Amino acid sequence: MPIIHEILEKYWGYHSFRPSQEEIIVSVLNGNDTLALLPTGGGKSICFQVPGLAKEGICIVVSPLIALMKDQVGNLTNKGIKAIAITSAMHKREIDIALDNCVHGKIKFLYLSPERLETEIVKVRLQKMNVNLIAIDESHCISQWGYDFRPSYLKIEQLRDLLPNVPVLALTATATKEVVLDIQEKLRFKKNNVIQKSFERKNVAYILLNEEDKLARLVKIANNVKGTGIVYVRNRKKTQEIASYLKSHKISADFYHAGLDAKTRDIKQSEWINNNTRVIVCTNAFGMGIDKPDVRFVVHIDLPDSLEAYFQEAGRAGRDERKAFAILLYNNGDKIELKRNVETSFPGMEEIRQTYQALANFYQIPTGSGLGSTYSFDISVFCDNYKLHAVTVFNSLKFIEREGYILLSDAFYQPARIKLEINRDDLYKFQISNPVFDTFIKMLLRNYAGLFDNFEKINEFDLAKKLNIKQEEVVKRLNFLQQNKIIIYAPQTELPQLTFTLPRVDSKDLSLSKENFSSLKKRAIERMDAVLNYTESTHKCRSQLLLAYFGEIETNPCGQCDVCLEERRKVLHTDEYENISKQIKQLLTVHPMELKMLVNSITDVHEDKIIHTIQLMIDNEHLKYNQNNLLCLTT
Repeated sequence: MPIIHEILEKYWGYHSFRPSQEEIIVSVLNGNDTLALLPTGGGKSICFQVPGLAKEGICIVVSPLIALMKDQVGNLTNKGIKAIAITSAMHKREIDIALDNCVHGKIKFLYLSPERLETEIVKVRLQKMNVNLIAIDESHCISQWGYDFRPSYLKIEQLRDLLPNVPVLALTATATKEVVLDIQEKLRFKKNNVIQKSFERKNVAYILLNEEDKLARLVKIANNVKGTGIVYVRNRKKTQEIASYLKSHKISADFYHAGLDAKTRDIKQSEWINNNTRVIVCTNAFGMGIDKPDVRFVVHIDLPDSLEAYFQEAGRAGRDERKAFAILLYNNGDKIELKRNVETSFPGMEEIRQTYQALANFYQIPTGSGLGSTYSFDISVFCDNYKLHAVTVFNSLKFIEREGYILLSDAFYQPARIKLEINRDDLYKFQISNPVFDTFIKMLLRNYAGLFDNFEKINEFDLAKKLNIKQEEVVKRLNFLQQNKIIIYAPQTELPQLTFTLPRVDSKDLSLSKENFSSLKKRAIERMDAVLNYTESTHKCRSQLLLAYFGEIETNPCGQCDVCLEERRKVLHTDEYENISKQIKQLLTVHPMELKMLVNSITDVHEDKIIHTIQLMIDNEHLKYNQNNLLCLTT
């Protein structure tokens, strides 16, 4: 299929595909449902973007992360490819126009969150589109066996009824064997079809270090490993503290977490990508959709909740296939904290009900109301208002969401947008009748083309500067125009969006499946145990442990993790034995020595190999202990 190579070179500048990419693309172009398992950084997006461009029509992409959708839409748009994303922060009219453009325009990629698929407007319009492919990103979210299950993903199978003849491409970088089977079953594959590139990363050395002073070790790592790095920590406060510590040791560093405003996050991310910042200290909010191939080390300061999460985050090291390090620092206190985190992830029923009741009060939603209503959700303001603990609230919301009462999106930045809702003649009449708004409206028309047809991004601050008025006055005028149905005004947001997917119920009637709750807790404990097993294992290659977790059993030791390096140190080659035994004989010819002194007298050789050599020499009767318990030569 020469066309797919032409597309690859035209839009991405590559002359050939990475391993498995072409096989996946050919599979879906032949109309086959396909599950693609590619490691982090394996080029998953190309697997649906190339066939989407190769065929007539539009490719539907389902993704759980709004920030990732917006990144991919931006990247496609920069290549001259028409793509849009529909999110929960968009106005109903804005969604209507976007879907119309997909039906009648030349849009090639429509990105949707799984929740959007449940809305009637999307269901109706999808059937009017010429859909060539359905791509399900992060498809492990559909499986309750997975580490990141999303209830909304279970609704995706409805696409099979709406678009029965369209092939499905499911993609993921982290899936165990049972999750692989579950994905295909839940997405109603016509026949099982898995294309998998080994998760093995031959250039990445997985290192586990038991450290009490983690920060001192982190400085050593940054000084010994050249190039850029990522340091993952569990909470926001730590990101700033550790970045400051690194800077105090003359290491270029910055911090990043979801609580920062969008502009600050973009600046920090850009500075790191462009190598102006060497080390970024972050929560797991950082990394999704970031394609920086030359990351030389990824350090985890805290134990991850699952090996899936660890493998995905560690996989951001060495995407250029040059040597890189994935280092996990831990101590006994971390194990206690991990167990505590699992416990706090499962709040009691009263705490869950309390959170739900507080939500209803916060947004003033009466019982029986609220269906489909969406609100910006600031967890810190919410917790302050009701004196609730943020961790308890977050985990309670997850369970309320799992049971289908609400939907909580990830935080993302959405600029302010406006659209004129009246025609030119009626607008002119409004300007004549309201001269105080004449200059303001003219400024809008002059600065933002297309307001009669589409929503346009605006900047209230820039408008205020041009009009020489305060930003608050600009917002006030925009709100007045909206109230008078002259425009639709969607203010800027960078908060998560919370949607009530069922009418609000009385909190005492809120029900959670006990079976669902207990099975989720059981799986969380199993994932925790897998992490603890990884930290406690001292005899099996780290790479083999990780690969076995994902179902790859027949693999070789990597030869570069901490376990493999320790094993190599213990193996004694003939020339090493001869060299060490020669030094021992020279030392003991002078006088007998105690074991510790003899070992310490031999330099530039690992202690294990010296002791091994001494034991072999005793076994072969070249050495012995005298009556004073000192080592000496036998002759």
